[in-house]
Amino acid sequence: MADSLDIAAVTRLTGLTARALRFYEARGLVEPLRTASGRRHYDAAALERLNLILSLKKAGLTLAQIQRLTAHRRIDLHGLITAQLDHLEAQARRISEAQALLVSVKSRIDRGEPIDAETFCSLIRNEQQDSTAMSQDQWKAVTDRYFSPEEQAEWADRMGALGADFDQQAYSAQWKALGDEIKAALPMDPGSEEAAGFVQRWFALLKPFTDVATPAMWTGTMKMYDDMPNWPAQADPGFDAEVWAFMKQATAARMLAGEAIAVPKAE
Repeated sequence: MADSLDIAAVTRLTGLTARALRFYEARGLVEPLRTASGRRHYDAAALERLNLILSLKKAGLTLAQIQRLTAHRRIDLHGLITAQLDHLEAQARRISEAQALLVSVKSRIDRGEPIDAETFCSLIRNEQQDSTAMSQDQWKAVTDRYFSPEEQAEWADRMGALGADFDQQAYSAQWKALGDEIKAALPMDPGSEEAAGFVQRWFALLKPFTDVATPAMWTGTMKMYDDMPNWPAQADPGFDAEVWAFMKQATAARMLAGEAIAVPKAE
């Protein structure tokens, strides 16, 4: 293995940690050589692979996307890049908004205004309220496409049954956390035990909706999410189209295995 590097040398060369290298190996992204004693060594092909992974990560791709690309599976590269550009644009917008807030506050401090911590937090809350209003506008654009005014009125009536104590912001954060965790675990066998665990958690989080929804609401919502790539606005449910498609497959696998899935029944 004279033409290869050990893991310590690779960490110095790439800036990756040993833990990251072992994780990439576990995900099948890179395959180092092994010495007789079991130590990892990386030849020219493995180093080229690592450089490719780093380049794709700099472009903003997730490990799941990189895995599909480097495994030479059929993939809609145009769609992937378009989705990634949309994601980066949304990130850039959030960063720009945060920068604008900080510049505004700094300029007020420079002018001698007494901006204390409480005032600063108040300005941040106002910014968050503006962001929430924008999110609501985005969701309205989506729901207007898929639900009639009468159906939306029924939605509002049914969801009102959740009560005033229902914290929509905290609920959305739970979806975001679960969606990110599933995304990071992909690709995954829909019939695996890991996928089954995600299905269980997904439907547990869905329970407030399934408790009040009608079968028609359930069907309409499924159709809406099936059409996520064509949504007229960048509304964020906490997961993307890839996660949605995977969860449909994983749910179908659990149902084939005889597991009962809680969905709204006809009244």
